[in-house]
Amino acid sequence: MKPEYWRFACALALPGLLAAGPAWAQPAANGADTAWIMTSSALVLFMTLPGLSLFYGGLVRAHNVLSVLMQCFTICCLVTLLWFVYGYSLAFTEGNAFIGGFSRVLFAGMGVDSAIGTVPESVYAMFQLTFAIITPALVVGGFAERLRFPALLAFTALWLTLVYVPIVHWVWGGGWLGQMGLLDFAGGTVVHITAGVAALVAALVVGPRRGYSRTAMPPHNLTMTVTGAGMLWVGWFGFNGGSALAANGAAGMAILVTHIAAAAGSLAWMVAEWMRYGKPSVLGIVTGMVAGLGTITPASGFVGPAGALVIGLAAGVTCFAATNFLGRVLNIDDSLDVSPVHGVGGTLGTLLVGVFASTQLGLFSGLGFSEGIDSIGGQLGVQAVGVIATIVYTAVLTYAILKLLDWATGLRVSDEHETIGLDITQHEERGYDL
Repeated sequence: MKPEYWRFACALALPGLLAAGPAWAQPAANGADTAWIMTSSALVLFMTLPGLSLFYGGLVRAHNVLSVLMQCFTICCLVTLLWFVYGYSLAFTEGNAFIGGFSRVLFAGMGVDSAIGTVPESVYAMFQLTFAIITPALVVGGFAERLRFPALLAFTALWLTLVYVPIVHWVWGGGWLGQMGLLDFAGGTVVHITAGVAALVAALVVGPRRGYSRTAMPPHNLTMTVTGAGMLWVGWFGFNGGSALAANGAAGMAILVTHIAAAAGSLAWMVAEWMRYGKPSVLGIVTGMVAGLGTITPASGFVGPAGALVIGLAAGVTCFAATNFLGRVLNIDDSLDVSPVHGVGGTLGTLLVGVFASTQLGLFSGLGFSEGIDSIGGQLGVQAVGVIATIVYTAVLTYAILKLLDWATGLRVSDEHETIGLDITQHEERGYDL
């Protein structure tokens, strides 16, 4: 092309290039990252519906199975609307060190072009919503088979607003724990410690089931429980892998270490139970899986495979011991072992991040999303502050919410209704009609 023609072509193209300039300057969503986080959102929702629902449903007695399924399903619907109205905004928009602002109330200003990193903000909000759904659903296990359904609705709304949303902001929304340097990749503090502590407080406030410690209360359908457990294991890849917020090596490593920890936790629990009681149980191996998954969650983006193996083995043994101590020594009726599995596991995993994310451990050094930490002691201190703050805040607020609701409306069903079962007394339906 002759020089004068080249100059003429450039002159014609210049207005278009200038007009396109501002669009180029905006961060654009990446197609691969967007597809992965959309898939992860579906996987995490799959963990609650149907995974957790079936897992919990099989663990309760036959006359309460529908009540647990109903509670998980309703929590999904209720939390979705609260997240849309104000939850997301208070958790993730700019505010102060303790709570966010109101700029995204009713998802205001969230268009198809707004992005968080390399994914659309709508996708990011949906991904975080699935975490907000499963956390109060986990708490259901602490008071299963004895809570009035209206009390569940009120508790979920208040607990999400006053406990979950502020702690999300502290850790992931620009709040004080995140600024301090707390490492929590996918929810050791935000999800598992909050759920475990809330379940323990609820078990204490609501009280044990009628006949607890005197009458055997075995799971009514372990086949259902194992089916739900398998769904939880698969869905957890979205839970941890999606927290990388990109389709990259960090997501791949998070999935790998998640799987290793789940397998190690399962086998560790099985062996511990085998040695203690003489036989391995199906309930034990699936509970060990959940312990391994919950414990690796905060560390999944910061550790390598060898560290994940140690974390999983520690989770199986520690959570097995905690479950026996809580039920057999303290005689606390946390119906579905939420506090010794999720609470203890989340605490253990959050603390072990401060060890296995180190760059000083050779084969056991952090190999994932983080470049690693140099000072184990310093990071352990930060992790401990995060654990203690989450435990204390969650315990105090959960206790206050439950006592308020007990005074206002009553928490627990009557003895007669508990004997008949919540399926009939709360919903006028039966799980089985054979």
